Amino acid sequence: MSKALDSSRLEAFSDGVIAVIITIMVLELKVPGKAVGNVTALRAVTPVLLVYLLSFVQVGIYWVNHHYMIGYVERVSHGILWANLAFLFCLSLFPFATNWVAERGITAFSLALYATASVLPALTWHVLSVVITRFLGITSATSALKKYTSTLLYVGAIPAAYLSPYLSLGMILTVAVLWLVPPRRIAQATRTAGTPSGERDYAAS
Repeated sequence: MSKALDSSRLEAFSDGVIAVIITIMVLELKVPGKAVGNVTALRAVTPVLLVYLLSFVQVGIYWVNHHYMIGYVERVSHGILWANLAFLFCLSLFPFATNWVAERGITAFSLALYATASVLPALTWHVLSVVITRFLGITSATSALKKYTSTLLYVGAIPAAYLSPYLSLGMILTVAVLWLVPPRRIAQATRTAGTPSGERDYAAS
C-alpha cells in the first residue's frame, strides 16, 4: 500500500499536465493573414505575444516551485492527491484565458478573465501547500508577506481591469517578477548537496 502512495507518480503526472498546458498555449498562437503587412501584423499581435509570454512565465514559476515542494514529499496522502488535482485543474485554465485575450484583444473583460485565471491556481496552490505542510510537518521557505501580497495583487487585478486593462496586466506581471527569484533558503539549498541539517523547507506560494 505504501508503494501505491509513492510521490513519483504524482510528480510525473504533474509534469505531464504542465507540459501539455504549455504546448496548448503555443498551438493557440495564430499568424495574421497575408492581407496585412508584416510590420503591421507584428504590431497587432505584440500584445498577445506579451500575454502569452506572461502566461508561460507564470506556468513555469509554478512548475519550478512544484518541483521544489514535491522534492521533499516521499509519500502522499489522499488529501495531497486531490489538492494537487485541484491545482492542476486551475492551472489548466491558462490556455483558455490566454486564447480569449488573443481572440478578443486587450479589453476590460478579457483582462478580468485573465486575472481570474491567474488567481485560481494561486488559491489552490495555497491549499496544496497547507495540506503538505500539515502532512509532513515542514515549514515554508517563503515569507507570509510575499504570499499575501501576491494573492492581493491577483485579486485586485480583476476589478482593476475595468479601470485599465494594462494596469491589471501590470499587477499580474508584478507577481511574476516577485516569484522569479526563489526564496533565499531554497537558493542556498540548490547550491549545496541538500537542505541544511535540521531544516525541511520548501517553496510555496
